[in-house]
Amino acid sequence: MGRSDQKSGTRGAGFAQALSGRTGAVVHLTHNDLDAVGSDAIHRRKYGDVFTIWCSVGRFLTNLDTVASSPGRGDLLSISDLGYQQGAEQRLARARSNGWRIEWRDHHRWEDAEVRAVEKKTSLLHIDVATCATGIVARDLAGGDAVAEEIARIVCDYDLWRHQDPRSKMLGQVVMRKGCREYVRDNLVRGIITDEKVESEYAEILREMERDISRSLRHTTIIERDRHRIAFAPLYGYPSETAHTIRDELGTDIEVIVSGNGRISIRSVPPISHLIARRFDGGGHPHAAGGTFQFNVLDRVLFWAVKRNRHYRRLADVADSIG
Repeated sequence: MGRSDQKSGTRGAGFAQALSGRTGAVVHLTHNDLDAVGSDAIHRRKYGDVFTIWCSVGRFLTNLDTVASSPGRGDLLSISDLGYQQGAEQRLARARSNGWRIEWRDHHRWEDAEVRAVEKKTSLLHIDVATCATGIVARDLAGGDAVAEEIARIVCDYDLWRHQDPRSKMLGQVVMRKGCREYVRDNLVRGIITDEKVESEYAEILREMERDISRSLRHTTIIERDRHRIAFAPLYGYPSETAHTIRDELGTDIEVIVSGNGRISIRSVPPISHLIARRFDGGGHPHAAGGTFQFNVLDRVLFWAVKRNRHYRRLADVADSIG
């Protein structure tokens, strides 16, 4: 990881010190998946020296707090592939008062009131749910750049579940491995899509994936409701692939993949994943979203011991009430 990359878990004085010592005039606050990697690659093709903050959804407001409290010096804060969260506009106002110029590009679904609140605090707010974040960034920052257009095409192929280019799935998996996110990003900056290292990492991933999905299947809980057949499974790795395997093998229409810390990934046949996720401190897309079960100590123990907990029925009730 280069000195201009900050991981999602980076926090405290070290993060603030690195931010204040940046050498470029662009800070890119983005997610941590392939869409974020593609967006960052195009930022770097456009601006060169970029201070990148890889950010989980759960740490977005915390990281935005840190940036907002740091002197902007007239520099650009570019946010991409991260949706609105309550309280963002107050942090944006503080960032602007500290000298930041702010642009926000996203492809998640926003409420009209959220759009109005954020538009007042930014120089640019570009939301387009018909494409991926990289697609938006490519249009805004790299018109006429054939490499950027290719990056956007491949990233959107994976992020929007088109699966027409086998390289997109390869990259989407490889960027989640330790040490590979920046490697793939730097390749994309140079116009390299895959290479021997990427292909080798992906071969290892396929072996791991088969093992992890089998473990999740063994511990899957099914809850039937009037409208939906819902699967809940512990996450051992590869949430999207786990969800789709469960759907194929168990005939479910909603799959909830649960991490030991309470984070959940929701996939659904009906376009309601984002609506469910909003009830669990999250958001996302109609067919794929994420949120959080607020685990107490007993929840953690039960989940560790029997791979289920009280939140399953609550989510099933929410899904059934939505439709």
